[in-house]
Amino acid sequence: QVQLVESGGDLVEAGGSLRLSCVASGSIFSIYAMGWYRQAPGKQREFVARITSDRSTNYADSVKGRFTISRVNAKNTVYLQMNSLKPEDTAVYYCNRIGPMALDWGQGTQVTVSS
Repeated sequence: QVQLVESGGDLVEAGGSLRLSCVASGSIFSIYAMGWYRQAPGKQREFVARITSDRSTNYADSVKGRFTISRVNAKNTVYLQMNSLKPEDTAVYYCNRIGPMALDWGQGTQVTVSS
C-alpha cells in the first residue's frame, strides 16, 4: 500500500547539481525518519542522508557539505539536493524509512556523473 517513488536522477557533469525527490504515497509520512541511500554497480547499498520527523539531519561523510536532505510533509516528499557532484556519486539513489519500519525498496533513480 505504501509506495516509494524516486525521481530526478539524470546524467550530469562533475561539479553539477541535481535535486532528487521521493514521494511516499499511502503513508502517515510526517512521523517517520526518512533517508536516502545509493547503490553503485557491484557494490552494496549505502546510506547517504537521513532526516528525522523534527528535521534533524545526518549525512554520510562522503557527501557531507555537498548534499542537503529536506522534507515537505504536506506533500509526503523527501528531497535530496546534490551539489558539487563527483563521478563517485554515480549510483542508483533510493529513499526509505529509517530503521525497522523500512519499506520495500522502490525503483530508485539513476544519477550518473561524468568527468
